Amino acid sequence: MNVNKVILIGRLTKDPEMRTTATGQTVASFGLATNRNWTDKSGQKQEQTEFHNIVAWAKSAEIISQYSKKGSELYVEGRLQTRNWDDKQTGQKKYMTEIVIENFQLGARPTNTGGSYANQNPSATVAPAAAAGVAAATAPQAKQTPTDDIPTINLDDEKDDVNIEDVPF
Repeated sequence: MNVNKVILIGRLTKDPEMRTTATGQTVASFGLATNRNWTDKSGQKQEQTEFHNIVAWAKSAEIISQYSKKGSELYVEGRLQTRNWDDKQTGQKKYMTEIVIENFQLGARPTNTGGSYANQNPSATVAPAAAAGVAAATAPQAKQTPTDDIPTINLDDEKDDVNIEDVPF
């Protein structure tokens, strides 16, 4: 059995670049930075940043391009893919390893943004559709405010029996 799976949580290093292929397929590419923190043997805190090339296709590309920008946090699941081409200027073969998104989740909305971005949904999730090979966005979930009354069921009063009228849904 073979596995090619990558999971990252990081921040975009630049705004996504969206384009359309000759066949009409939408694709977005961008960089994602991840950090690793540790304490070395001498007790000094260390940090290392890795930069990843990310590619999103179809609906995933459209959603990421619409709702993300440089500095946005993003959770990515995908696969490693290496492509190669011949450099026209040098004649050398070039290679690039990328992470092709199969599933993603937008992170927390940056607090220092204004304009229409503040009205957009920061928690959209996209997963691959079963057979079509395209991603479909899920509906945003309603957020509860602290003033919402949440009914509770006290099982001690019922002697481990639940009254169906007490169930809040």
